[in-house]
Amino acid sequence: MLVFVHGFLVNGDLWRKVVPTLAATYRCVTPDWPAGSHEVPLRRPADFSLPGMAQIVADFLAALDLRDVTLIGNDSGGAVVQRTAVDHPERLARIVLTPCDAFDVFPPSPFGLVVASAYVPGMPWLSLQAMRVRALRRLPFAYGWFAKHPIDEAAMRSYIEPGLRSPGVRRDMRDLLFNLDRAWTRNTAERLREFTGPALVVRAGDDRLFPAEDGRRLARALSDASLVTIPDCYTAIPEDRPDELAATIADFLAKTASPRPAAGRLM
Repeated sequence: MLVFVHGFLVNGDLWRKVVPTLAATYRCVTPDWPAGSHEVPLRRPADFSLPGMAQIVADFLAALDLRDVTLIGNDSGGAVVQRTAVDHPERLARIVLTPCDAFDVFPPSPFGLVVASAYVPGMPWLSLQAMRVRALRRLPFAYGWFAKHPIDEAAMRSYIEPGLRSPGVRRDMRDLLFNLDRAWTRNTAERLREFTGPALVVRAGDDRLFPAEDGRRLARALSDASLVTIPDCYTAIPEDRPDELAATIADFLAKTASPRPAAGRLM
């Protein structure tokens, strides 16, 4: 069972080029998490802190009674995976961390402007409107340093249109940005060794958002981790090098396969 966790201002479509390969062997679930590109706003009160987002993932796994899960994260979704692994490990068998927030990076420096602009009334809507312009998407604080190659139009529409249509989604987006706090990622990193399952850390060879050393630090911080670098890609490896990422994940899963579960257990 593979469950995927995307980051800010993307949704489950981030994994659209990766899942077809893996789905031939594994059951794959790609939810739209409440990170700004989701269709249904959360009811209030809602906790958008890092522990709160991890609780949402844990509640999702429990609601569907998913077990022996490999939780796979990217960007800020990787920070959520880390926190889920230390706070709610009971349903997890493994984790995969592609380039993601960790340690003192939460968010990466180009997105400091995005966080600041969220405090200005109306700015999230204007920012999303600007993302309709292809040239503006390629700016560092938009998608330009996230994906090395332009994202196709259908995926981009699925990323930006929910927030344009729904004030509730924009409210969720603002609340998520307001709750970004490096204290959470630092604390999570200190606890990563509590997760004892196998872990895979995948670095992007040309990453411009997350330091190369952070990938190595994550691998050292985990109790049972391997580290792989995929070349010619930015943070959004699922966009830039999906076939290589799928093959890397499949190899990791094969090498860390558990004994066949008892009859009746969900796979």
